Amino acid sequence: MGTLMTSSIFTALKVAVITAIFFLSLPTKATLANDTLFTVYKDPQCGCCQGWIDHANQSGLVTKTVHPDNLYSMKKQLGIAPNLQSCHTAITPRTKLSGGFIFEGHVPVKYIKQFIAKTPSGAFGLSVPGMVVGSPGMENGNKFRAYKIIQLNRDGSHVVYAEIKSYQQQF
Repeated sequence: MGTLMTSSIFTALKVAVITAIFFLSLPTKATLANDTLFTVYKDPQCGCCQGWIDHANQSGLVTKTVHPDNLYSMKKQLGIAPNLQSCHTAITPRTKLSGGFIFEGHVPVKYIKQFIAKTPSGAFGLSVPGMVVGSPGMENGNKFRAYKIIQLNRDGSHVVYAEIKSYQQQF
């Protein structure tokens, strides 16, 4: 009886360990974004871009900064329409699971992680056009202006992904 009981306990323990390893290895919303390098293309003189990069890094993203010779030509090549452009562009690399994503402007990291975890069909990125006061990196005291995060689609169309109506909603 003792050998059978020891064998059952050993088998149950093996199953528990294997199950724990399996569940711990599953990706979560946070690790999908946190394991990804974001290359941020910006003008070297832009301070608000650095503010957004600080927001991204403090929120767990890994960034690398590049100062291209012609930032707006690059944006055009990436398929970002002029009316959807902002001061900087963050790009994730291509992977086996993704063609890479583009995040234009002061997109809150909360929405970047949400987008990466559950990418809408046909979408390749998000944009916060312009330089919206109160968005991450564009803080100015207690000032805040409501804004929309725009979903960029591969077919050239775009739709509203989220409406940000309060400062707190960004985090």
